[in-house]
Amino acid sequence: MAFVLIEEGESLESALKRFKRRVQQEAIIKEIKKHSVYFKPGERKRMKEAQARKRMRRRMKRDKELEY
Repeated sequence: MAFVLIEEGESLESALKRFKRRVQQEAIIKEIKKHSVYFKPGERKRMKEAQARKRMRRRMKRDKELEY
C-alpha cells in the first residue's frame, strides 16, 4: 500500500501530489480495475491476443518510421 510521510513545513498539496505519483508508479489503480470485472477465460485470451496484435502493429510502425 502506498503512503507518504508529510515533512515539516510541507504543504498538503505537495504531499498529495507525491502520494498520487506513488500510487500511479505502483500501478494500484490499474490492479484494482483489473480485478473489479470478471472475464471468462476465452474472453481473457481474446483480449490478450488483441493486445499482442496492437503492440506488434505499434512496433512495426515505429520500425518503419526509423528506416527512413
